[in-house]
Amino acid sequence: MELVQQYSGIFHVIIVILALLTIACLIRAVKGPSIADRLVAVNMMGTIVMVIIAVLALLMDEDYLVDICLIYAMISFLAVVVLTKVYTGVYIEHRELREKRRKRREDKKEG
Repeated sequence: MELVQQYSGIFHVIIVILALLTIACLIRAVKGPSIADRLVAVNMMGTIVMVIIAVLALLMDEDYLVDICLIYAMISFLAVVVLTKVYTGVYIEHRELREKRRKRREDKKEG
């Protein structure tokens, strides 16, 4: 515990830096430009929040925060998997729609 008290100033700086990085990831998640960028940003935000919770567990000397961190890791993983699945489904739909449109154009040119 003495080591944590000696480095508490550094831990506070780390938390501030991680908070700024989370804001930058949030901006990337909103701005895009592609859905893949948004998925990576959401995944990165989840990871950064887990690190912040772990650092807070050290600073506050609260063991239950580590459990919360593990639960958050599972939820974050599931969220990214679900978002990826939704993105894949949307991509397949758009691709099939483009193929149908292209086929119609080719049929019109031939006919």
